[in-house]
Amino acid sequence: MNKKRKINSLPAQIDLPAMEIGILDFWSQNQVFEKSVENRNGAARWSFYEGPPTANGKPGTHHIEARVFKDLFPRFQTMKGKQVIRKAGWDCHGLPVEIAVEKELGFTGKADIEKFGVAAFNEKCKESVQRHVDEFTDMTKRMGFWVDFDEAYWTMSPEYIESVWWSLQQIWNKGLLVQDHRVAPYCPRCGTGLSDHELAQGYETIKDPSVFVRFPVTSGKLADLKASLLVWTTTPWTLVSNTAVAVNPKVEYQVIEITVDEKTERLVVAADLASVLGEDRKVIASFIGKDLEHTKYSRPFDFVEINDSHFVVLADYVTVEDGTGLVHQSPAFGADDLEVCRKYNLPVVNPVNPDGHFQKEVPLIGGVFFKDADKALIKDLKSRGLMFKSLQFEHSYPHCWRCHTALMYYAQPSWYVKTTAIKEDLLRENSKTNWHPETIKTGRFGDWLNNNIDWAVSRNRYWGTPLPIWRCENKHEICVGSLAELGKLAGQELSKLDPHRPFVDDIKFKCDKCSETMQRIPEVIDCWYDSGAMPFAQWGYPHQAGSVEKFNAAYPADFICEAIDQTRGWFYTLMTIGTLVFDKSSYKTVLCLGHILDKDGRKMSKHLGNVLEPMPLMNQHGADAVRWYMLAAGSPWSARRVGHDAISDVVRKTLLTYWNTISFFTLYANAADFTVSKVSDDLTLMDKWILSELNKLILGVDKALENFDSQEAGQLLAAFIDDLSNWYVRRSRRRFWDADPVALNTLYFCLKNLTLLLAPMVPFIAEHVWQSLIKVAESDQVESVHLADFPVANKKMVDENLSTSVALSRRLVELGRSARAESGVKIRQPLSRALVSAPGWAKISEEIKTHIAEELNILKLDGIHVAEADLVDVSVKANFRTLGTKFGADVQIIAKAITSANHTEMVKHLRENKSFELSVNLTNGSKSAEIDIDDLVVTETPRTGWSVASHAGESLALDLALTPELIQSGLVREVIRAIQEERKKIGLDVSDRITVNWNAPEQVASAITSATAEISAEVLATTLVQDKGQSSDGNELGLWLNLVKN
Repeated sequence: MNKKRKINSLPAQIDLPAMEIGILDFWSQNQVFEKSVENRNGAARWSFYEGPPTANGKPGTHHIEARVFKDLFPRFQTMKGKQVIRKAGWDCHGLPVEIAVEKELGFTGKADIEKFGVAAFNEKCKESVQRHVDEFTDMTKRMGFWVDFDEAYWTMSPEYIESVWWSLQQIWNKGLLVQDHRVAPYCPRCGTGLSDHELAQGYETIKDPSVFVRFPVTSGKLADLKASLLVWTTTPWTLVSNTAVAVNPKVEYQVIEITVDEKTERLVVAADLASVLGEDRKVIASFIGKDLEHTKYSRPFDFVEINDSHFVVLADYVTVEDGTGLVHQSPAFGADDLEVCRKYNLPVVNPVNPDGHFQKEVPLIGGVFFKDADKALIKDLKSRGLMFKSLQFEHSYPHCWRCHTALMYYAQPSWYVKTTAIKEDLLRENSKTNWHPETIKTGRFGDWLNNNIDWAVSRNRYWGTPLPIWRCENKHEICVGSLAELGKLAGQELSKLDPHRPFVDDIKFKCDKCSETMQRIPEVIDCWYDSGAMPFAQWGYPHQAGSVEKFNAAYPADFICEAIDQTRGWFYTLMTIGTLVFDKSSYKTVLCLGHILDKDGRKMSKHLGNVLEPMPLMNQHGADAVRWYMLAAGSPWSARRVGHDAISDVVRKTLLTYWNTISFFTLYANAADFTVSKVSDDLTLMDKWILSELNKLILGVDKALENFDSQEAGQLLAAFIDDLSNWYVRRSRRRFWDADPVALNTLYFCLKNLTLLLAPMVPFIAEHVWQSLIKVAESDQVESVHLADFPVANKKMVDENLSTSVALSRRLVELGRSARAESGVKIRQPLSRALVSAPGWAKISEEIKTHIAEELNILKLDGIHVAEADLVDVSVKANFRTLGTKFGADVQIIAKAITSANHTEMVKHLRENKSFELSVNLTNGSKSAEIDIDDLVVTETPRTGWSVASHAGESLALDLALTPELIQSGLVREVIRAIQEERKKIGLDVSDRITVNWNAPEQVASAITSATAEISAEVLATTLVQDKGQSSDGNELGLWLNLVKN
């Protein structure tokens, strides 16, 4: 083995944040991250993509969450022998950045930007996205997320933009990038359209009017009946540009006569929705929808000119689920409306300006913001007798995901990527994707793909990747794929050109078809396209030298990870662009994380004052504590509550227990002058058990992390730490006192492998243990725990029978402690016997039974069968909640049968066999009914002199009878405890020998005198001296002590 080095005793307490700062320095000075990548040169690649944050705002706790998972699995795969290149990235473009800069400059819209100058504005945007890069970088480094910032990609860099252009050219060449005039979500504040996946991110709950309006009929049979069409809408402002009313051709419509306030009228509604008119109604006539086609009516407002319109049209999309079954058509503001009205060659009239305000010349509401016009319009409708009913209703309405302005559906020309053309390809790629949780594949994401619409990719904005399409007056178009190609077309050297607006807008050239001037169309692209292009654009593919090789080595990603809302954001754009350009999704596995909430389950917001800033959080608890909480304290894909108490709790239960075990080992290893050797062949039962558990742990953690299940890995690690500390060390304590080399070596072997298993999850404390213990004990070990290989299990050392027996023994000890607590008899008071009833009890070895007896301070253990009578009185009542679900109307019959049964026998049978058959006469003719333990409310009252605890079919009964000998033995235990505590109090070392001067009341003194040898051995006393001149202390025992180190 290695040259012998002295192991230093490590303190029982550890300041995690302070320790971590030192580890960060160690990693930096020794370039450990860089070495972890370089050392795997030539190894198989494992690819990971970093979803780029936008650094124009400060990082939040939610940024920690994703980064924890994005760090864990690359670390794990590196330890498994793979090479994982981790390239950082920054998302730079888009509306969020523009809005932030507008706010800083006091701008209110696009007119202010134009006045300020596009070049100057974009320069401000560029500054903005770099402003908080240092804070993101500091947070990322502080939490131990290893990613290469030196080679980070920026979506605003020319080489990145050129790569995006190239991909758009590929899509263009396939005929899938087209301009069309469609109704799409539109933000009047930002003056640009939004894509469907952006729309999904901005719904807010608001109150809107719900109005039922009369449209008097002016032609045909309905006019003869003097009927009015009854139209329902929640957007009264669109009635100004009403063009038609749609009915379903197959639905039955009725003319219904009603009388309200002595006024009789006739209204047309769908038969299935007639109840909207109340109970007192009379059907005058019925029509099928198709028979109403071209019926003319009087429109509600004549504020704008709309010729050759205002008649009934047919539309299959009209339903009878709500409203009246008649849908008002305003083709400028509804995609379905536009499609239907196009079939009838109806005009598209839009009286609303791009800023969301009605045109000045519109009567009544000219210059009014569209959402604010409802009130005046409703008032006008009421005054003219056209309003049948007006209500307010609360619903979810789309708002701009960044500026929070209410969106409108707005007809305008826009550029679309025809994703509907590759729907089957996307579904194919999704089916091959490994989703965590699995439900996302066919649920949230699968639904999104199945209902996929074309991607509105253009934006009428400034700070973004310019759409590389040039057009001449004769509508000839070309899509450019690089600056080199653009330079060739323009006859200029453009390799140094900033490809942003306005510079790229200045590049013009002659059309090769008609010699007219080609100039770039004004739009930029959706910033989500930028981030979705990162698998290839991060390398400058295919233009930059070496980019093709780098891309091919890393595509598709083995793993990506972000919050669940990215199913309609980055996850979607990655898969879509990858499939469009390469016919293959950009990733194989994706982990969807739940959202971060505060300790009370509320969303974190500055408004509520419940935001936890990431740096103070880590500096208070330690990055490892936050990491462990994120990874192991709950399901990764469930929303999680983050608070100081929750984090402190997991630290105490797991990380500090791990550290305390390290400290315990170093204390005794130092005293014993311990040297590492190979695992002994001469192992005790406890050694074999803990090594079996260790190898099971290695198998379990390896499998869990391969399956991206950090919660399972965390639970396994936490359980082993508990086994190691609270059972192996506890049961082997005497061996450590005696400097048993086999026990010390077994514990060291467990701690070393445990540290390696913990390293990907809690890299700081694992490194600290590696440096302060492992590298000291074995100087030939690798420089850092993160340069080591992941442990490999020795399956031959796994003993499932032993594992089962020890697990049962621990459960029985817990039952025994519970029984003691119930009886009020302290653990240090010996008891004569305990009786056990549990499946598997007969297979437990005598040695393990001894462990149970020692832990519970019991002289003898037996099976419960030796008892002459039952130790508890059992009473049972029917659990009507579960029985009602199972047996319905027969529940009273079942309850009566339960009451009359032998309760003791029934409960005993249920605990052994899981089910019990009652003899009953049920209403269905059955003569029996099967019940389980959950169908009963069981009350067990111990017989006098016994304390019984039971759980899941396992029971342990304590005989509480105390003899004088037992009482004296209990006093000896109390004295030993008191002396041990005094040793700690005065700071004695674990190996120090002492003289004990003592005095006590007669009963305690008698106990001490009778057990001098036992007490001396336990407390390392060479002499026990009674000083009768000393008065008793005020403690429970009345024991006076004075310890002197020899």
